[in-house]
Amino acid sequence: MGKVLGVGLVVGCAVAMCVVAGTMVGKRVKSRRRWTKVVKVLEEFEEGCATPVEKLRQVVDAMAVEMHAGLASEGGSKLKMLLTFVQNLPTGYVEKGVYYGLDLGGTNFRVLRVQLGGQRSAILEPGVERQPIPEHLMTSTSEELFDFIAASLQKFVEKEGNGSVALEGKLRELGFTFSFPVKQASVSSGILIKWTKGFSIHDTVGKDVSECLNQALERRGLDMRVAVLINDTVGTLALGHYHDEDTVAAVIIGTGTNACYLERSDDIIKCQGLLTTSGAMVVNMEWGNFWSSHLPRTSYDIELDSESPNPNDQGFEKMISGMYLGDIVRRVILKMSQESDVFGLSFSKLLTPFILRSPLIAAMHEDDSPDLREVARILGEILEIGDVPLKVRKLVVKVCDVVTRRAARLAAAGIVGILKKMGRDGSGSTASGKVKGGSHTKMRRTVVAIEGALYTSYTLFREYLNDAIADILGEDISSHVVLKVMEDGSGMGAAVLAAAYSSSGQDTL
Repeated sequence: MGKVLGVGLVVGCAVAMCVVAGTMVGKRVKSRRRWTKVVKVLEEFEEGCATPVEKLRQVVDAMAVEMHAGLASEGGSKLKMLLTFVQNLPTGYVEKGVYYGLDLGGTNFRVLRVQLGGQRSAILEPGVERQPIPEHLMTSTSEELFDFIAASLQKFVEKEGNGSVALEGKLRELGFTFSFPVKQASVSSGILIKWTKGFSIHDTVGKDVSECLNQALERRGLDMRVAVLINDTVGTLALGHYHDEDTVAAVIIGTGTNACYLERSDDIIKCQGLLTTSGAMVVNMEWGNFWSSHLPRTSYDIELDSESPNPNDQGFEKMISGMYLGDIVRRVILKMSQESDVFGLSFSKLLTPFILRSPLIAAMHEDDSPDLREVARILGEILEIGDVPLKVRKLVVKVCDVVTRRAARLAAAGIVGILKKMGRDGSGSTASGKVKGGSHTKMRRTVVAIEGALYTSYTLFREYLNDAIADILGEDISSHVVLKVMEDGSGMGAAVLAAAYSSSGQDTL
């Protein structure tokens, strides 16, 4: 009887061990299947975001074609190709005196003053002041808003003391950076088309915003007038040209994105007969609205666009600007969490649109710690997803890499598209990109002024963009293209452009 019990016990233990082993194997198989699903999501996304050089060159060609179409007729292209009436860019040689810049592009505005000495002297910047706009003024009346701005300007000027008082009979010159949609009527005037960024002042729409500010300045008894009205992209180009006369284009790549460049007047077909003293004019592309079937669009991009406040609009911006990159990453991670439990069972924060901002994406992407502790911190603190295994953290870094690499390489293709339109891409379509040097022709040096935190503060984004330009153009041609970072082009650029358009000549003091 004892033997029978002993045999039964052995058999029972063996069966139990088999059951446990089978359960463990089953768990491993299920885990492997779940992991395979997650990896498949990543692989499909990476394939959809692919930007081989051949595709980038197609985007380059499409950008150049759309630029031609936008210059030919109003509404002829997704690119608005807006005239800025800026014909004369500052050179740094002749601009002298004290000038002011006012930068209004959101819920804050900045006032600054620069002193220029000509002969490529350094810009002296003794005063910069940031001022928040009270929330109630963002929905009040035009007069109340501009009176507040004029009062702030007056306080800023009064702090200068007697050393900077303008000569009798001469107005202080102001460069006004107004980063809202306007239809420019001249270099110093423009009609507001619509407010954005939380502003909703109905009686300003359809009015000349420069005149609104000038009237407010007069009401305050301030001897100042708007010499130029620009957006931040044009300001960046102006500041770049002040420092380097080979600067012919400017790009903003930050929360939003845009570009402008110096175009020959003869090529602005929609304004035939437009006379310019320099034979050229800065064109504001509004390139965020660029679109082409060659852009590598995924299901996540389509969903983001359809759920945005402006569907079927700003397609290029939604693929390359800081406003949207984090949300693309969020959407991919959400898909992974729905396919598997690799992020745990609680991922409700992933359902919150725009919870992941670009600085967070950059921090995870550039986390070089062995255990990716910054990735773990952000997943835990922002998304409330804790105890994420290292291999899953690596997966998150890879998603950030795919999104950032695509954005940077598409931005690079956009820049090369501008160079192609200007004949500075080495294709030989026009002579403007080449200069004669002895017995042979060589490429002309081309500088693109660039501003925006996505480029200036996100190292891997910047490296991907620079590498893509070299990939598209080739090392020989790309060596003649310089991307030069401009600090505070929107404010400083407005002030130096005011100097270039000073009614008092090039010396206001």
